[in-house]
Amino acid sequence: MIKCVILDDELLAISYLKLLCEQIENIEVVKAFNNPKIFLQEIHNIDCDVCILDIEMPGMNGLQVAEFIRDKKIIFTTAYKEYAAEAFDLDVVDYVRKPIKKERLQQAFEKAEKLGDQKKNRFFEWNTNLGKTRIFINDIIYIKTSEIDSRDKDLKIKSNSEITLKNLSFKNLAELLPDKIFVQINKKEMVNVNFIKIFSSSEIILDIISSDEAPLKLNVSDTFRNKVSEKLSE
Repeated sequence: MIKCVILDDELLAISYLKLLCEQIENIEVVKAFNNPKIFLQEIHNIDCDVCILDIEMPGMNGLQVAEFIRDKKIIFTTAYKEYAAEAFDLDVVDYVRKPIKKERLQQAFEKAEKLGDQKKNRFFEWNTNLGKTRIFINDIIYIKTSEIDSRDKDLKIKSNSEITLKNLSFKNLAELLPDKIFVQINKKEMVNVNFIKIFSSSEIILDIISSDEAPLKLNVSDTFRNKVSEKLSE
C-alpha cells in the first residue's frame, strides 16, 4: 500500500485527485491540503510514502515546497510544461501534466514504488542507452552526471564499460542503491566505497585505471567531505 498526501490550492483538483487515487489499486490518500504553509507544518508528522504537489499555487509554489521535503518522494502536477526542467532538478519521482489521466498517475505511482522496492534487491532495472537494462549493484564502480543531458547518469562498471541511465536523479539513485556501499562525493559524482583506494581531504583515488593509464582521481567537495569520511569509517 502506497500512502500519499495531496497538496493543491484548488479544492476541485483535490477532489479529482482523490477520485483517481481511489481507482488505483494499493493507493491510499491519508490527507489533503490546500494551503502550502499548513502542509509544511504537518507533513513531517504524517506517515506517507509520496507527496503529490501542484506547482502553481499562490504565496508559495510547489517547487518551493519541495525544497523543504527532500526526504519525501514527490510527484509534481501542473498544467504548465515550462516547469519540467526545474522540477526534475529537484530530484522528484515524476512530473504529471494536467489534465491528469488515471493511467498517467498510475504510472507515476508505479515509478515511486519501483524506486522503493528495487533498493532491497542486488540489482535494479532501468531505461538506459541500451534500452531497459538489469544492472547489478556490486558491479557499479562510480556514477557521474552525463555531460550530454544532466538528467542522465553515466555508470562505470567492473567490466570497464560504461552505460547511461536515462532520467534518474542522485536522490532517486539513493533509493535504488544500498547506503552502506555508495556515497556521493560532489554534486555530480557518486562512488562505490569498495573501490576507494585512497581518500584525502579533497580527493579520492579509485582502484581503476583512467583513460590516461593512471589511477582515477575524483574531487571531493566540502559539502560531502564529512559524509565520505563517515562512510569509510563504518
